[in-house]
Amino acid sequence: MAADNRHQNEEILAVRRADGESRTLAASLPRLVLEARRVAANVIHGLHGRRRAGSGENFWQYRRFVSGEPSQRVDWRRSARDDHLYVREQEWEAAHTVWIWPDRSPSMAFASREARDSKLERGLIVAFALAELLVAGGERVGIPGLLNPTASLNVIDKMAEAMLHDEKTRASLPPSFVPSSLAEVVVLSDFWSPITEITAMLAGLSSSGAHGTMIQVVDPAEETFPYSGRVEFVEPEIGSVITAGRAESWASDYVARVALHRDQIRGETNRLDWLFSTHTTSRSAAELLLFLHAGMMVSKGGGRSIVKAGRSA
Repeated sequence: MAADNRHQNEEILAVRRADGESRTLAASLPRLVLEARRVAANVIHGLHGRRRAGSGENFWQYRRFVSGEPSQRVDWRRSARDDHLYVREQEWEAAHTVWIWPDRSPSMAFASREARDSKLERGLIVAFALAELLVAGGERVGIPGLLNPTASLNVIDKMAEAMLHDEKTRASLPPSFVPSSLAEVVVLSDFWSPITEITAMLAGLSSSGAHGTMIQVVDPAEETFPYSGRVEFVEPEIGSVITAGRAESWASDYVARVALHRDQIRGETNRLDWLFSTHTTSRSAAELLLFLHAGMMVSKGGGRSIVKAGRSA
């Protein structure tokens, strides 16, 4: 029992650490940036960029003219350089901007013994790595209310700097804004917010026709509720404390409530043709990055596969 209490105390202390103060984020960001670049470099190897031909405004590539195409598509200046006819293709712009929201609220600081990172650390690593991967593929990336869309190759540095200088209260969900219909939105959060707030957020983000992906980043302890005996649970957002005399008796109700909450979120994302999945911090960041990249590629191909399983990433 002493070992269990020590384990539980360590987890309660984990809730209180990295509580959103700028000095904490400043101290951890250099390591997170390096880890994000490492993860992105591993994933990007062998992956092709997302650029492709379409009706965009920016030049993408020249290709050989195909018999039967309208002759007005021929770029005569380029074709005059050799014996072949060439067509000037423009960049495909269906994902002109990708908005990424990493939840940096106090609840994301939680880390149990089984976790590789805290939820905050994992969310930032994946957000940084995804941004680098997207920019390498020709996309623009922004953070709602914090960073305007950019295609800069040092996008990670820009994101980190914007966070360091952010003096606003760190909310769990992205601020209210209406992305363009061609944009995509990625929200990385534990989504322990009330379902009414999550539904309102989704309604606003999807009102223009934009699509997105919601990833619930959770700690292994938040999945299994491995507590027993007398335990004090600290609510990290407002600091309230709930004491359980026999914590193990709460486990079945807790698991049922979590399942119901996820079903409600999934029902709303399914209705809006968004993607929803969960990611546990005991798993690798690269696994989640690959999942996000694959989901975006599916959406660009003309269809979205809605994730039914609760632990797909």
